[in-house]
Amino acid sequence: MRPSARPCGSVRENDPVTLPRGSQTPPDDSPLPARPRLIATDLDGTLLHDGKYVSERTVKALAAAEEAGIEVFFVTGRPARWMDVVSDHVHGHGMAICANGAAVVDLHAGGKLLRSRPLDRTVALDVVRALRDAAPGTTFAVETTTGIHYEPRYPRFADDPAVSLGTAEHLLSESGPAQAPPASALADTVPVLKLLAHHTDLTPDGFLALARTAAGDRANITRSSPSALLEISGPGVSKASTLALCCAERGISSDEVVAFGDMPNDLEMLTWAGSSYAMGNAHPDVLAAASGRTVTNNEDGVAVIIEEILARRQP
Repeated sequence: MRPSARPCGSVRENDPVTLPRGSQTPPDDSPLPARPRLIATDLDGTLLHDGKYVSERTVKALAAAEEAGIEVFFVTGRPARWMDVVSDHVHGHGMAICANGAAVVDLHAGGKLLRSRPLDRTVALDVVRALRDAAPGTTFAVETTTGIHYEPRYPRFADDPAVSLGTAEHLLSESGPAQAPPASALADTVPVLKLLAHHTDLTPDGFLALARTAAGDRANITRSSPSALLEISGPGVSKASTLALCCAERGISSDEVVAFGDMPNDLEMLTWAGSSYAMGNAHPDVLAAASGRTVTNNEDGVAVIIEEILARRQP
């Protein structure tokens, strides 16, 4: 059995991970890696077209990469229950990193949770209080391993009904309903994967900067939405840190990883990977941080680079 068959089962929630930073100024010509062993790609705005589907060209490129012995990891802010759009396109191992690194799931097993790196509820409550003070009008949702829980004024996802409703303070408390049925189960038995914070008046990047200042090092705060919607994880939990743990288990170094992304929640992953590509539609910070650039998601920018990598591997 190849090392890639491991399900990240030895990842520990609080393992420290050192993430070397890449150059913030990409070179004019970014060379393709000679022999990558793993491709790590974001989904929305990166692999998926704006219509939330994987193009035929990209499907073929992903399959060809795995045939050539290159693992493909989907690394996304999405929860596992939103992974049906790509669940048929992970071939060898079926694994994906979800919720910005807070969960490793097996897509071949219907999104079965293999590992979680949860956000401590006490920390989450501290962050809620800090953001309410710094940005009055902030509303919250709580993402757990069993579903999403909304505050009444939080803008809900149309196709993602609430497991429960209540204030963030109540949802995160030991007696609150942030849990799976039955109602008598203790809330703290259900891991919190991330906290979502939304503001109607602030700009997305302005809200992000304000929240990071208010929360300090108590949590990892990022964003992937074009609106002022923040995603809050445990300290040290990111796409990059969980990907690094999974790669270490496989004996894969960062230099053997090619990463793709478009938004601030991809930054750590792009600067950790040996080769990284910002999409043509990427956020300015992502364009500055990646070692290379490709065309937009609607132009199959990930497939373009995979095809180039595979072409260079031909004898």
